[in-house]
Amino acid sequence: MLFNSALELVAITAALAIPANAAPQPITSPSDLSLTAKLRLADTAIERYELLPNDADFVFDFTKSEVPVASSQNWPALVGVGASFSIGQLPACSMAFLHLHPRATELFSLSSGHIHSEMVPQGGVLDSNNKKKQRVISTELYPGMVTVYPAGSFHSQINPDCEPANFTAAFNSEEFAASLVAGQVFALPDDVVERTFGGSIAGEDVERVRGAIPVDMAIRVEECLAKCGLEKRS
Repeated sequence: MLFNSALELVAITAALAIPANAAPQPITSPSDLSLTAKLRLADTAIERYELLPNDADFVFDFTKSEVPVASSQNWPALVGVGASFSIGQLPACSMAFLHLHPRATELFSLSSGHIHSEMVPQGGVLDSNNKKKQRVISTELYPGMVTVYPAGSFHSQINPDCEPANFTAAFNSEEFAASLVAGQVFALPDDVVERTFGGSIAGEDVERVRGAIPVDMAIRVEECLAKCGLEKRS
C-alpha cells in the first residue's frame, strides 16, 4: 500500500509540474506496435493466441536465425511463457567469458564434448574448507549432464579438449540478458576500477588492461592449444 501511494505521489507531482499550455503528446497507434508489444498488451492468453493465428508461429528454427538465442524479442510466441532457449558450441580449447544473467536462472546442458564449468554464487556463500573464502562451484560436464546457474551468479565454461562442445541452455525468463563481467567493470572510470581492485591495478595501467579485453565471447586457452597442436588465433 505504501508503494502504491508513493507511485501516486510521483504521478501527481509530475502532473503539477507540466505547464498548462504544454503541447499534447502523440499517442502511439496500436497498428504501429510490434507484434511482441501487442502480445504484451493483450489482456488474456486467448487474445495472445488470436494474435498468433498460424501454427508456424509456435516453431523457432535455429537454422534460420542470425543469433543462437530464442527469446521474446525474436520469437513472439514466448511472450507470457516466462522462458527462453539457446543452443551453441564452444570451440576446442576455448573459454566463455565470465558472465551472469541478471533476470534468469540458466539450466546448461551438454549434448557433445566436455566442458569444465565454474560458478560463483552470491556473496556470503563461503567455501566449506575455508570460511573466509568465497565458494566457487566447479563441475565437469559430459553429454547428458546438466548444471544450474542461479540468476545473478557469475559463471564461465571452458572446453579443455580438442573437439568442439555443443550445448543447450534454458532460461526462466523471456528476456534473460547477459552481463559480461570484465567489459562492464572496465567501462567504469579509471579511479573506480583502481579502487575496485584494491589498487592492484595502477591507474596508469587501467587503459592497457581495458584494451586487452578480447572482443569475442569465447577466448582461447593456451595450454589446450599446445596439447591439440592448434594455432592461436591472430
